[in-house]
Amino acid sequence: MKHFLRVVTQFFVFLYCKCLWRGLKFVARKFTGRCELQRICYNKKPGARRTHKIESSLRYSKNELLQSALSVHPDKVEKTIDDIMALKKINLDTNPQLSISLQASLLQIVGYRSLVAEVEKLRREPYDCENPEHEDMLMKLWKELRPDSPLAGRISKQWCEIGFQGSDPKTDFRGMGLLGLHNLLYFAEHDKATALQMLHDSLQPKQNEINKPEWEQKNIDKAIGYSFAIVGINITDLAYSLLVSGALKTHLYNVAPEMPSLQHVQQTFCYLMQEFHRFWIEEDPSDIMEFNRVRSKFHRRILRQLKNPDMALCPHFSASNLHLVNL
Repeated sequence: MKHFLRVVTQFFVFLYCKCLWRGLKFVARKFTGRCELQRICYNKKPGARRTHKIESSLRYSKNELLQSALSVHPDKVEKTIDDIMALKKINLDTNPQLSISLQASLLQIVGYRSLVAEVEKLRREPYDCENPEHEDMLMKLWKELRPDSPLAGRISKQWCEIGFQGSDPKTDFRGMGLLGLHNLLYFAEHDKATALQMLHDSLQPKQNEINKPEWEQKNIDKAIGYSFAIVGINITDLAYSLLVSGALKTHLYNVAPEMPSLQHVQQTFCYLMQEFHRFWIEEDPSDIMEFNRVRSKFHRRILRQLKNPDMALCPHFSASNLHLVNL
């Protein structure tokens, strides 16, 4: 019975997409004198609400030019918009803002695709201890997190002090490759105070202070109990999954005025690190064995937030130079 209902539902969805939806579009154009792209730009606020609708309109269009617009190179976006305006017979003199709005949204769409490829490339690149650039980044991470403690040697148990599992951190980067190191170093460099506080808390929580926020006062009598660097690599995996699944589009379309960049992903990582730290304390796990449960619950919470089309994950990210732009 459930299978039958599912088939019936899929049939009506297909019928709507192929027939009724196109009929409604035709009626709306005749009634308003505007094509669907015009109606979206005029009726939807800038950001994810508008860009999601434009992306859907282009994807399900019967016209090859509109469909191919989703995969054009960023350098060809301006010409593609001109071609779309000509195809839709839209007068630029009476619609001067339309091409600008369409171009901003299309740059977000193709930029997101390029960003996924860039992040995937970093994730697939393994840490190489013979590569001077990789080694320099790792040494910088140590200096940022342990500025007053010289490292005795490249292979050292001291790495455990910042949350790696053994004497050689390269083994911990296997899952996320260089992406994990890039994110940890970005956090340590661009929001150093928060990174150092989280590292300190993960080792030995501070005593209760009157001026601390409520979430920092909770459970001050017990160790927070996680390894900073390992959690950073795990949160990198979480941010990566949000990106490749498309869930992060809502956030990036709301914060990137045009093409989202790697910096936007790194800033999102910093926000997720702070929020996970907070969430971990609120969950009050008995020990580190509950990490996967808490992480999964945190992941679901972020996914729920991203279902809100107006959601921007880090408008209050204290130390970043992230600028929310009202397009």
